[in-house]
Amino acid sequence: MSLRTHDCGALRTDHVGQTVSLAGWVNSYRDHGGVIFIDLRDRAGVTQIVFHPEHAEAHSLADKLRNEDVVWVQGACVAREAGMANPKLPTGEIEVQGDKVEILNKAHTPPFTPDDAANVGEETRLKYRYIDLRRPRMQQILKTRHRVTKIMRDYFDQNEFYEVETPFLCKSTPEGARDFLVPSRLQAGAFYALPQSPQLFKQILMVAGLERYVQIVRCFRDEDPRADRQAEFTQLDLEMSFVDTEGVITMVEGVLRRVWKEVLDVEVPPIRRMSYADALTRYGSDRPDLRFGMELVDIADLAAKTDFGVFKGALDKNKDGMVKAIRVPGGGTMTRKETDALAEWSKGFGAKGLAVTKIVSGDGAPKLETGIAKFLAPIADELIKRMDAQEGDLLCFAADRSKVVHRVLGELRVKLAKERGMIKEGQWEWVWIVDFPLVEWNEDEKRWDSLHHPFTAPHPDDLDKLESDTAVVRSQAYDIVLNGSELGGGSIRIHQPAMQMDVFKLLGISPDDAREKFGFLLDALQYGAPPHGGLALGLDRIIMHLTGTTNIRDVIAFPKTQNGADLMTEAPSLVANAQLQELHLRTVMPQKAPATPVG
Repeated sequence: MSLRTHDCGALRTDHVGQTVSLAGWVNSYRDHGGVIFIDLRDRAGVTQIVFHPEHAEAHSLADKLRNEDVVWVQGACVAREAGMANPKLPTGEIEVQGDKVEILNKAHTPPFTPDDAANVGEETRLKYRYIDLRRPRMQQILKTRHRVTKIMRDYFDQNEFYEVETPFLCKSTPEGARDFLVPSRLQAGAFYALPQSPQLFKQILMVAGLERYVQIVRCFRDEDPRADRQAEFTQLDLEMSFVDTEGVITMVEGVLRRVWKEVLDVEVPPIRRMSYADALTRYGSDRPDLRFGMELVDIADLAAKTDFGVFKGALDKNKDGMVKAIRVPGGGTMTRKETDALAEWSKGFGAKGLAVTKIVSGDGAPKLETGIAKFLAPIADELIKRMDAQEGDLLCFAADRSKVVHRVLGELRVKLAKERGMIKEGQWEWVWIVDFPLVEWNEDEKRWDSLHHPFTAPHPDDLDKLESDTAVVRSQAYDIVLNGSELGGGSIRIHQPAMQMDVFKLLGISPDDAREKFGFLLDALQYGAPPHGGLALGLDRIIMHLTGTTNIRDVIAFPKTQNGADLMTEAPSLVANAQLQELHLRTVMPQKAPATPVG
């Protein structure tokens, strides 16, 4: 039998006159001249309880109540006195007269209360996560997460997908991020790896004839956490047989459209497509934020007409050197100190600095002033026209190798748009990025790397260039981007063993290494693998967008800190030597550097 007849968010004036039972946490305590008021909270809301002295036993117990005590209350639901209603609460027109009360659990004085959490450091909130999660905001986020996963499961069930669980203890195939390794007790010296994704298993399921697979799955990557990334994360994973790129994209758009409609009542229109090359050229990023302008403009031909050493050096010394600029509307109000700070900031992205100039009023036409204006005199008119610059604008220039230019200006446009209020609340700008390169050159190791992963199929129109002109070969990969955030990505997979071996060879993976790492996949492909493709959506990032938070730790019940620690459970932790011996392991701690002698 339930302790409650109603939850703390349910009572309204329709319930006046009823005897009700509520249970929850004491959210606040007030004594008004002998009449005691408490706000009782559960996940559904807050109800005010009133204890009058004439109910002596209940009043005496209520006097002992303090924040976060867990209590049961019974009494009559009554209308609040005239002028005492609280319009901020859904239950604000009623209160419950506490005739009976029972303390179910007396709480110690908490390190903070849910109402005070905003004034508490994140480390404290993570250490006492069970208190932090009592906040209505956090409970609403977890409720949204639950709703989204249910919507997704229902959608894919209606589209005849099977949800299949794939293993967590897998073979280590390090191709990209580091694996989390798990030692085997029964096979001395051998290790499992926690999955970075179910990629190979879902391809095997296609070979097995399941045709449509889906899973909401936990994945693991041993990499440094960021604001939008955790080492332990959740993704919606899907795979389809007998499908092309359009088929996968249509299916994924369908689930996103349903989620946004049911959760936010927002219509997602047909989503535009943009090539990888176009995204880099215009926005400096393969996850472009399209909520504002400030597109990158190529001015290399104009820069070549100047004597500015920075421009000349970039174009003459680098095979892929370029000069590009962005126009910051109204940026001319920025001070020298602010633009100098941008130049220093840009060095964090590999640039040597950032050149700027302002557009001011001239004799009947805009002109350049301050910064590098004097070097731009020979091209001033052409530059102003090409940039569509107006009086009061700021022009920012980057000159270097293409990778550096795109990264610096791509990050700069987003930074300035946020800082200068160029992004409107409630904007949703979606885009599919397509036609990715199959591979990218690894300058350090002098070899080709997969831009996505080695199981991505080359574009059929580029197969003849696989060996002769590798750099221009496109893949059948696609990423879905929302407001500059990559929500997920996928591809059509290689389903023919000979093609898979050709791609392994291109990546410098020898036949022996391919057999060692991916032998089970190569074997499976020989036994009738259908054409197939799929995609993974980052569930955590989707919830971030739906709930309006920029911190991934807000949408995960028990997240890790920036250094991968769980402050509540104090994981990771040392283990007993007996456990290590069972696993045939011993730890070797890093040696401290010897102290430098003094004198």
